[in-house]
Order: sequence, then structure tokens, then C-alpha cells
Amino acid sequence: MNSLGTFFKIQIFGESHGPAVGVVIDGCIAGIAICEEDFNFDLERRKPNQVGTTPRKEEDQPNILSGIFQGKTTGAPLTIIFANNNIRSADYEKQQDTPRPGHADFVLQQKYKGFNDYRGGGHSSGRLTVALVAGGVVAKKMIGSLAPTISIKANLSEAGGNKDIEAAVAKAIKEQDSIGGIVSCHVEGLPIGLGEPFFDSVESLISHAVFAIPAVRGIEFGSGFEAAKMKGSEHNDAIINAIGETATNHAGGINGGITNGNTLSFKVAIKPTSSTPQEQQSWNNSTQKIEPFRVKGRHDLCIALRAPVVVESVTAMVLADLLLVKNSRD
Repeated sequence: MNSLGTFFKIQIFGESHGPAVGVVIDGCIAGIAICEEDFNFDLERRKPNQVGTTPRKEEDQPNILSGIFQGKTTGAPLTIIFANNNIRSADYEKQQDTPRPGHADFVLQQKYKGFNDYRGGGHSSGRLTVALVAGGVVAKKMIGSLAPTISIKANLSEAGGNKDIEAAVAKAIKEQDSIGGIVSCHVEGLPIGLGEPFFDSVESLISHAVFAIPAVRGIEFGSGFEAAKMKGSEHNDAIINAIGETATNHAGGINGGITNGNTLSFKVAIKPTSSTPQEQQSWNNSTQKIEPFRVKGRHDLCIALRAPVVVESVTAMVLADLLLVKNSRD
């Protein structure tokens, strides 16, 4: 339910306004050098340091509780936690009666019979992505040990339907409404043969992980939905040499669910932040009526600004796991 992976297994825990959030990583190979400073670069990329992101500031200092001895992984499970210090739980008191439109408040209350932690979305909060990023740091380290040719890069290529990200965010701030975006991800240096033809296809596994990121609404590989408008002769990627390089990359680096050695390429659609400053209508359980409602709390106007590093992280987790699967067979 809260875990991902076969050999490289990630489990996340915690709530947005609880004492801490964290990750347990099982299956990390022994002997990889890891220290707390190794997490800083990617954690900084996730922090709300840009215009249009939440004013909630957390130190996000990783506290490694297990799995490291004398600066190297031991092969035992890694446990990493992040304290929650900057919380304002009173902002969410009204949520008990009025579930926020676009959020999981209503379904969580129904599923868990009202015992769920409603503050800031509880365990469903985007706050948990800090644990995903931490898991991604470890996964990237392990990939560097197993297959150093692999590099994973994601960037925000569009926001609010505009490729000019700065202009899109400025407009959102002016209009005081949230916007979404498109994250593009490219993986270079992959070996041929990762993935399986059907249920464990590379697309299936990456999509599974990517949809665990709050606010993701869609994913497409290679030419994606544009492929439906193309002819087969246009969409097919001509193989141009003995190592499988292709003239085009409409397949996004995957054929039959298996990596073909070309660039793994996909795009992820991030929805507008549900907690918009705009007044909305929502059902009030106390009054049994639809009423005007404004979301309190501190929220991102464009959560997509902070998403690229999270997309990179879950992709690294999947690829680290696939490399271990391949190595077990080899």
C-alpha cells in the first residue's frame, strides 16, 4: 500500500502535520558511500524557493537512523526521517466539516471512517514527496554504482499552457489562481533489455511510480498521444546501426515494454494546485448544504515548479529496481 519495488523497495511514512515524515529503503546494496550532505542538492530543488510556491518553509534536514555504518551502506534497511517543524494545524479545523474541492479529504474520511489525519492532507499530502526525493537520492547513488552511464534529468517545460514559465507564474500570482504544468524527463545511457513485455513493462512501472506523486494527472512516452494521429510509417523508428540506435525516437526508448538503448523520454502532466485562493463551492457536512468556501493554509500557486526533482526520484527508484532484477537474472 505504501511501498514500491521488487528488490529495491521503498516505503514512505508520516503525515503532513505529524512529528515527521520519512522513508525506509530495503534492498540497497552494501558499500555505497552516503552521507547527509549527499541529499542537499535534490532536497533544495524540491523546496519552495521560487516565486509562486508555498511560504511554508521546512529545513528538510535528513536524519539517517539506520543502514549506514562508517559512511557506507550496510545492506540493511535505510531509514531516513525529516522533522515537521513549521506547521499551522489550526488552518485545517474547518476541513472536518467542509472537504476541500479537488483534494482527497472526502474520500479519505469515507475510507478510514473519520480516523484519518485531516491536517494538511495527512498521509496524502505533497509533504510526503520529500521522502520520495530522499529515496531517489539513494537510488541515483546505487545506479551510479551499477550503471554509471545512466543519467536522469527532468525539467518543467510548460506551466499554465505557456512555455514561458516566468510569465505563466506571474499571471497566476496576478489572478490569484493556481496553474498546472508539464514536466519532461529524459534518461540517457540505459542498457538494452530492462523491463518485461507485459505487466512489468518499463512504461507500466514508471507510470505506477509517477502516479504516486500527488497532483499527477497524466503521462505519455515518446510521441505519446500524438502517435494516434500518425501513420505507422511515420511513427516507426528506423534502426540505423548494429547497437540499435534509431533515426527518430517516437517510441521514447522503449519497444515492447523493454528499453532499446535509446533515450528514455516521457512527459508528465501536473494539475493546478487544488488549494487555490479563489472562492469555491463545497458541501458542508454540518449544515448539510453547499456553501461558499475558501481554503486556508499556505499553498503553492504552481506546484509543478517543484515537481521535476520528484519525477527524477521516482524514475531512479524504478530503474534501480530494474537493474537489480537484470543483475539477478544475469
